[in-house]
Amino acid sequence: VKDIFEFIGTVAPAYMKESWDNVGLNCGRMDKEVKTLLVALDPFEGVCKEAAQVGADLLVTHHALLWNPGFITDETQQGKNTLFLIEHGIPCINAHTNLDCAPGGVNDTLAQVLGLQDVKVVSPVGTDENGREYGLLRCGLVEQQPLETFLQHVKDALGCPGLRYADGGKMVHKVCVGGGACGDGWREALDAGC
Repeated sequence: VKDIFEFIGTVAPAYMKESWDNVGLNCGRMDKEVKTLLVALDPFEGVCKEAAQVGADLLVTHHALLWNPGFITDETQQGKNTLFLIEHGIPCINAHTNLDCAPGGVNDTLAQVLGLQDVKVVSPVGTDENGREYGLLRCGLVEQQPLETFLQHVKDALGCPGLRYADGGKMVHKVCVGGGACGDGWREALDAGC
């Protein structure tokens, strides 16, 4: 577990996380040998049970098992999931906003999948050991096009069954992306000219 934890730290160091986030080893032992691991978006009950069913030695998720730990009891679903993993000897690691913010992480990948060019970090928080800026949002350019055309591209590229949007009556040329709940970043996107 420790080796996998340390490798994740080379891709998405914990210092890149948002201040409110909980990343890293959420439960379990660092010295456990791992032969089988399960990767998932969320450590929901079904995922925890699947980890036990497939004989996983480690569960790696994007979202945290423990958001506001408090008490870990069987009176909450979060507590039940944590107890289940502990009782089955399955450690759980997550990389959330650190993976969103990291160079080459979730938001760079999202920008790449959408074909954005000249991608930059919006409101950089800092630089990594290689001098690369990191932060939550990315912006980049696409060929100028009507909003509906770009939205169809988004649906196709991401396999979305639908999208919610508001039409500002402008052509699309500069786009800001953020995986997850980045709705609060609209002002930063606007200030960046998106």
